[in-house]
Amino acid sequence: MKNRFLSNILLTFIWVAITGSFEFANYVFGFILSFIILYVITQGRGSAKYFKIVPKLISFILFFLYELLKANLQVAYDVITPTFYMKPGIVRVPLDAETNLEITLLANLITLTPGTLSLDVSDDRKVLYVHAMYISDKEAFIKDIKEGFEKRLLEILR
Repeated sequence: MKNRFLSNILLTFIWVAITGSFEFANYVFGFILSFIILYVITQGRGSAKYFKIVPKLISFILFFLYELLKANLQVAYDVITPTFYMKPGIVRVPLDAETNLEITLLANLITLTPGTLSLDVSDDRKVLYVHAMYISDKEAFIKDIKEGFEKRLLEILR
C-alpha cells in the first residue's frame, strides 16, 4: 500500500512538472489521473487495499468538512441571534471502536466539530461521553455519530 501511495505521489509530481502548471487544481487532477493509471496497471495483481481506502478517505474528508461547516453555521447563527436555541446535554455514545487509535481519532473528530466536546471514555472503553450544545433528540444524536463519524472512520482504519 505504501508503494502504491508513493507511486501515486511520484506520478502526480511528474504530471505537474510536465504540464508546468503549479496550481492546486493541477495537483488534484494529477493525483486523480495517476490514481486511475495505477488502478488500471495493477488491476488483478496483489491486494487492492489502496484503491479501496483512498476513495473512502477522500469521502471522509469531504464528509468532515461538510459537518464542520454545518456545525459552524449552527453555532454562529445561535450566537448572532438574540434567542438561544441551545439544548445542552451529556450523551452516552456506545462505541464500536475498540483500539486506542480508533477511540482517540473518533473523540478528536467529535471535539473538532463546534458544539460538541468529547469528555471521557468509560473504563471498559465501550462508551464515549459527549457534551453537545444542541440535543433535541438524543437517539438521533447518537445515530448521527455512529453512522457518520464512527462508521466512516472504522471503514478506513479496518
